[in-house]
Amino acid sequence: MVLNTYLSSPALGLDRFLSETYWNHNDKYPHHNIVKVDDVNYRVELALAGFNKEDLTVELKDGKLTIEGKKEEKPDVEYLHQGISLKKFLKTFRLVDTIEIKEAEFTNGVLAVKLHNNLPKEKQPKKVTIKG
Repeated sequence: MVLNTYLSSPALGLDRFLSETYWNHNDKYPHHNIVKVDDVNYRVELALAGFNKEDLTVELKDGKLTIEGKKEEKPDVEYLHQGISLKKFLKTFRLVDTIEIKEAEFTNGVLAVKLHNNLPKEKQPKKVTIKG
């Protein structure tokens, strides 16, 4: 499983973020991915078919990334089958103090929130030379 490698990396400071996001989410809607781009950049992706960027809000407050979606219902539409859910949602992800949002982008029904870990130099991993 891919996430296990991220969960075991306390030097990045993301173990709590990934753990709570992946293991403790009871709500399955909307589906989401957490992508490790490199050692300090991450991306949270949400599948949001049927939504427009105007229907979405992304906020970082008190260490929580909150993504909310509300779509106005169209009362004049008669669905014979509605397989694309347009229900409102609220997803919250706890972030460590060193994580900041770089940008949010909505393309082809996927919201991508780009994150950057500004780990202070004194907390970054160091290679130790072995003498001998």
